[in-house]
Amino acid sequence: MASYKKPRIRDGAVRRFLFVVSLTLAGVLLLLFLVGMISSNEIDDSRSEFSFKFNTSGLIKSIKLPKHNHLSKMLENRNQLPPRNMDLYPNLAEKRIVIVLYVHNRPQYLKLVVDSLSRVTGINETLLIVSHDGYFEEMNKIVEGIRFCQVKQVFAPFSPHIFPNSFPGVSPNDCKDKDNPIEKKCEGTTDQYGNHRSPKIVSLKHHWWWMMNTVWDGLKETTGHLGDILFIEEDHFIFPNAYQNLKMLTELKPTKCPNCYAANLAPSNVKSRGENWDCLIAERMGNVGYTFNRTVWRKIHRKATEFCFFDDYNWDITMWVTVYPSFGHPVYSMRGPRASAVHFGKCGLHQGQGESTACVDNGVVKIDTEKIDKVVNIKPEWGVHMISNQDGYQAGFRGWGGWGDKRDHQLCLDFADMYHVRSKTS
Repeated sequence: MASYKKPRIRDGAVRRFLFVVSLTLAGVLLLLFLVGMISSNEIDDSRSEFSFKFNTSGLIKSIKLPKHNHLSKMLENRNQLPPRNMDLYPNLAEKRIVIVLYVHNRPQYLKLVVDSLSRVTGINETLLIVSHDGYFEEMNKIVEGIRFCQVKQVFAPFSPHIFPNSFPGVSPNDCKDKDNPIEKKCEGTTDQYGNHRSPKIVSLKHHWWWMMNTVWDGLKETTGHLGDILFIEEDHFIFPNAYQNLKMLTELKPTKCPNCYAANLAPSNVKSRGENWDCLIAERMGNVGYTFNRTVWRKIHRKATEFCFFDDYNWDITMWVTVYPSFGHPVYSMRGPRASAVHFGKCGLHQGQGESTACVDNGVVKIDTEKIDKVVNIKPEWGVHMISNQDGYQAGFRGWGGWGDKRDHQLCLDFADMYHVRSKTS
C-alpha cells in the first residue's frame, strides 16, 4: 500500500510545481505586456487621464485608406521630417503651447498671418505646425520662409485636391449635382437636399478632422505633449500679446472656470473685438484661436461617429450642433475681454485660386494694433462673467448639407482610427 501511494505523492507534487511555474510565466508575460502598454500611454496634463497609444501590430481590426498616388505618398513621407529652424531655436519651453496653423490655398491671407505671427511675443519658445490641405507651391514657399520659430509642415495626404482622377477627389464615374445614380449609372449618395458631393467642399471637414487626429495622435513632436494646443487659420490675424495672454488664460482656467473646456483668443462673435470689461469672459467655444488639451481631444475623438455622419460640410457647425451637445452639458471657453486675434477673411475656403470664379480680395487688410494689443492685458485677480444665453443653432437643426456621400463618412471614420489600428492603402 505504501509503495503505491509514494509515486502518486511525487506525481502530485510535480503537477503542482508545473502549475506554479506556468502561472508564474503567465504572470510575467502579462506584466511585460502591461508595462509595454503603459510606457506608450500619454498622461493628460489636467486630469491625469490615460490615453492609450495602441500597439497596432497586435490588433485584428484594420482600415482601408485610399490608394496613394505619387504626390500623396511623397507628402506622407515628408510629414515625417523634423521641424525646421531647430538650429536657431534648439530649446523649446517646457510649458509651451504648441501652435497649429491650418491652411488651404489663400496665399494673400497666409502672408498676413505669418507676418502677424512673426511679431508675437514668445513665439520663439514654441513649435509652429502648419497643416496644408493638399499641396500648393506658393503656400509651401511662404511657410518655408519662416525663421522666427521652429516650424513643422504636414500635408493632408488624402486631400481631394491631390486626387484629380479618383476618390477622395473626382472619380470618372462620380454623380454630379442632382444626378440620379440609377439613371446615370454613376456612383455617389446625396445629402439631405439631393445634392452629390463636391470634393473642394468636403475637403474642409476632411482636412480639419485629419489634422486633429494627426496632431494629437500621429506626430512624434506632439503625441507626448502634455499641455494645450492652439489652433488658428490662415485668415486669423494674431496680435503681439496673443501667446502671453493665452498662457495666462490656460493657467487661470482650472481655478477661474474649472468647467470650461478651452480658452479662446477672440469672442465667438467674429465681428466683435471684445467688451473691454475688467473681467474674464466664459462663453460658447469660438472658432478663432481656440485652445484645448488632450482631455478635451479624447472627448471629441470619442464622438467620431457623430462628427462623421452629420450632414454639414462645416467642421465648426458640426461641432456646435452635434458633438458639443452630446457631452451632456454646456461647453464653455474662457477668454479675455479684448480680442487677441481677429478674423479678417472675405473669401470662403472653398473659393480658392486658379479658377475663373475664384474669390480674390488681394489681401488688402488694415488691422489697427494698439499699445494694449502688445502687452498682456489680462489680470489674474479678475472674476469671470458667464454668458449663458447666446444665439446659435437650435435643437433639431439638420445641417447645411454637402456631406451625404457614404464614402466621405467612411474616410472620416478611418481618419479617426488611422493611428489606433493597423491601416493599409488599397
